[in-house]
Amino acid sequence: MKRMLLTIVFLALPLTAQGPKGLGPETIFEMETVGSPAISPDGSQVVFTRGWVDKMKDQGRSNLWIIDRNGDRLRELTPGNWRDSSPVWSPDGKRLAFLSDRDGSTQIHVMWADTREVAQLTRLERSPSNIKWSPDGRQIGFTMRLMDKEPAISIKLPERPEGAQWAKPAVVVDRLSWASDGVGPVPKGYMHVFVVDAVTGGTPRQVTSGKYNHGSFDWSADGKSLYVSGIRKPDAEYLRNDSEIYLFPVEGGEPRTLTQRRGPDANPMVSPNGKLVAYAGYDDQMFTFHLQSLYLMEASGADQKLLAGGFPSSPSQIEWAPDSSGLYYVMQERGEAQLYFLPLSGGPKRVTSGPHLLTSVSLSQKGNAAAVRTSFHEPGVLVTFDLKSPDQMKTLVDVNSDVLQGRALGEVEELWFSAPDGVKSQGWLIKPVGFEAGKKYPMVLYIHGGPWSMYNVGFNWAWQNFAANGYAVLYTNPRGSTGYGQEFVNGIQYSYPGKDYDDLMAGVDEALKKGWIDEKNLFVCGGSGGGVLTAWIVGHTDRFRAAVSMRPVINWHSFVGTTDGVNWYDQFRKKPWEDPMEYALRSPLHYVGNVKTPTMVMTGEADLRTPMTQSEEYYRALKLRKVDTVLVRMPDEFHGWRRPTHQLAQQLYLLAWFEKYRTGKPEKGE
Repeated sequence: MKRMLLTIVFLALPLTAQGPKGLGPETIFEMETVGSPAISPDGSQVVFTRGWVDKMKDQGRSNLWIIDRNGDRLRELTPGNWRDSSPVWSPDGKRLAFLSDRDGSTQIHVMWADTREVAQLTRLERSPSNIKWSPDGRQIGFTMRLMDKEPAISIKLPERPEGAQWAKPAVVVDRLSWASDGVGPVPKGYMHVFVVDAVTGGTPRQVTSGKYNHGSFDWSADGKSLYVSGIRKPDAEYLRNDSEIYLFPVEGGEPRTLTQRRGPDANPMVSPNGKLVAYAGYDDQMFTFHLQSLYLMEASGADQKLLAGGFPSSPSQIEWAPDSSGLYYVMQERGEAQLYFLPLSGGPKRVTSGPHLLTSVSLSQKGNAAAVRTSFHEPGVLVTFDLKSPDQMKTLVDVNSDVLQGRALGEVEELWFSAPDGVKSQGWLIKPVGFEAGKKYPMVLYIHGGPWSMYNVGFNWAWQNFAANGYAVLYTNPRGSTGYGQEFVNGIQYSYPGKDYDDLMAGVDEALKKGWIDEKNLFVCGGSGGGVLTAWIVGHTDRFRAAVSMRPVINWHSFVGTTDGVNWYDQFRKKPWEDPMEYALRSPLHYVGNVKTPTMVMTGEADLRTPMTQSEEYYRALKLRKVDTVLVRMPDEFHGWRRPTHQLAQQLYLLAWFEKYRTGKPEKGE
């Protein structure tokens, strides 16, 4: 195994591009991130997380930094080799609450803005999340899983002899879902909402109760109640997409059910004046994937109504305007992400514009905003702007200008194309660094996961590394992608994979029309949902020289019962024991007899979303058919790589595999 590893990595070494210097493999460790901006209530300062790679521990770290809104006085608030995250200003702007694992476990901390003193408020056995200040700043609410210690069934073994080394006790599972990717096996328990004193800390008080899971929440204007989403119904674990909003007294007592619509109601947000509650959800129409709408009700729960729907994607990062006149939200559409404003009367209005992805928007009480912006050649930067003049967006912090200085990046071109049935899709084509007209270049079709997600105009290190090594990269949004409305999402209703394959091939055809793509050197790869489609593609066409299917689903019949959630059963009309043929016909395994394309399979050994057995099943089938293949297993990795060296290894394996089968390669020294 070690010998194979060395051989594959060696194959990638000669790929350093001649001419302009692009993004080499070492830059993945040098690049930093900015995230979670929190603008102070008066709009004068912005706190944000600055992420970096700890090369010695092979882990990502993050600290809190602060900068004045005019761009002066950039300072580090929490230096240290740990992870600080989720900064939230107190209502009066005098304190910051945040999460930190500086003491070995994630806990809630508070920092005084004037003195930079830090107090640890909690010492919990399990990590808190979703921290929110009460309106008066005296308490902080958060969510945390509470263990259910009542056994489903118990036994009593004979007394163990002193010094005896008996086996570990059995684990008894009696739940529909018992593990979570990125976490592992999850002890039986339920997510609840707690509050803790924001000054003295101490023992938190549990607000919600019962054997139910609770999610997003918000404080009432007087701080005496919490609006909480959850499913507090019989057989709750069997009810999906049917959450309601409940009103819980903070001091204890029975909750009041506010919503009862068929479909989920979640993310309650109380208006600054305390009179209204906005929330997100949809009427369940039994789609395989629903886009959300925005709803409104009075604080009492009365007069519930649809505020706006029919969005291209589900609205996210929703915040009330400081004067309670409407809602701001971020909308992903056609590869971009922009800030919108939805007044209480009238339709949505776009606030920002431009070929960029705007995320993590934070609003001040004075009408200022801070956000993270990324575009084709711009890794995430911290920006600020006035809501009245958003076109005057100002860059406050760029943590990667030093890394990119002197390096060339591939130019990006937008593409639109139609499948045989006339449905149009969007994509982008990245040119190799040092592109020369008249030359032919190999191309990688890179497919996104989900499948309900959206490729966008944001910066992507891996694609630019391909460009640095002489490859073009095509990435598209086939049917099922978000950003184009519910009808486009429904294009793969009970048929995934299906027409999305036609869209991907139409994208390849459109790229070939440019005249500079070498049709003899086409490659394809993707992870998760992209891994599914990669395996599907090589079972339906031989036009690609080589393929890499990462973290795929190969056999739907076994996958739905072994993945970490039960929602994937909803992607089929019937259960697998009711119509096994539907599961077979939609499985890449069913078409493995057609595969001639050399196909690498890559997966994480701890993956619970698309369990490793899926990849092993495909690899063995390819091997039995004597199709060129290798199985690459990432140790201790869940669905997607956490370790920076594994992220780099993925890219090197992709390059090595494609280079191995690429024809007409230049000789060394050319």
